[in-house]
Amino acid sequence: MSGLSELPPLSLYIHFPWCVQKCPYCDFNSHAVKDGIPEREYVRALVLDVEQHLPAIWGRSVQSIFIGGGTPSLLSPEALDELMTALRARLNLKPAIEVTLEANPGTLETGKFSEFRAVGVNRLSIGVQSFNDDHLRRLGRIHQRRQAIRAAESAHDAGFTTFNLDLMFGLPTQTIEESLRDIRTAMDLEPTHISHYQLTIEPNTLFYKQPPTLPDDDRCWAMQEQCQRELAERGFHHYEISAYAKAKHECKHNLNYWQFGDYLGIGAGAHGKLSNAAEQTITRHWKHKHPQDYLQILENKSVTAGEKVLAQDDLIIEFMMNALRLTQGFESALFSRHTGLPIEIIHPQLERAMDQGWLDVTDSAIRPTQRGLLFLNDLLALFVEDE
Repeated sequence: MSGLSELPPLSLYIHFPWCVQKCPYCDFNSHAVKDGIPEREYVRALVLDVEQHLPAIWGRSVQSIFIGGGTPSLLSPEALDELMTALRARLNLKPAIEVTLEANPGTLETGKFSEFRAVGVNRLSIGVQSFNDDHLRRLGRIHQRRQAIRAAESAHDAGFTTFNLDLMFGLPTQTIEESLRDIRTAMDLEPTHISHYQLTIEPNTLFYKQPPTLPDDDRCWAMQEQCQRELAERGFHHYEISAYAKAKHECKHNLNYWQFGDYLGIGAGAHGKLSNAAEQTITRHWKHKHPQDYLQILENKSVTAGEKVLAQDDLIIEFMMNALRLTQGFESALFSRHTGLPIEIIHPQLERAMDQGWLDVTDSAIRPTQRGLLFLNDLLALFVEDE
């Protein structure tokens, strides 16, 4: 092992586990609101969670914050202000820190975006999924097309200069032309970032138990290819498998994930990854998933459900699973810098990938080819230890 000579950038992920209702395709840690949200208690728990990690991140600056869920836009601006104030008092936040809040159009009140911006949120990620009312109904979404359009308009009105729209394709009964109408509507609303990804059926979801009929692979590929073409024509750079951004509007937080940076995860079910140069370890941690179990932190009980020091094999596959999602790949030196391993350790796999036409490798960079992105699972399988 060449060793961790420096620590990677550090981000903060905050999980908010409540939704109005659970969508049938969702496998995230989210729970339908039944008897209200214990908002004040949850904010207190998040602050205690951060405090328990302070010794491990002392002196490090935080470059981005991402508040995901669930539906974080259910939070009141007052609760978010309390949380952001507590974070500023405890963490070394970079002056130009990116602070992203996920928002669902069906949970927004007039003026709420302005209040979120006033307390420190400077980037939104709006979960539109589709602008077709029939498709939204099939997906179990609680909003309609007009609310999705209004949410994007409200982001502009509130002064957000960067925001993302989340869109899915390959939806039940969806045609190629319908997917193109969705992407055109999204671009007409002038976001700076669009996430465009295929609906997949995940275990532990209603769709897994009662699977809908989805478009076949050929139609899904045609949707993706034609939408990508139109995104490129409108100035959206394809920088990650499902992410498209205007110039200088890539998501810094997600880039840190994909470049195998560190991130502290707080909140119910949150995951994190922290490097320790002194001990030469990289450790993953995760929190109890159910909100009631997580709130036990208020009774001085631990909310950490588990920790794992990553072994060499784990480091290799986890780094490649993230970095090879980037269309421009990564600098070769980044592998050693963020894993502590010499790049030579993966030379045999790199050579096999080049033989397959899946990677372009130079002395300074490693980049997946277009064919490599198409066969990403096969490419990643080369880096799984099977000997």
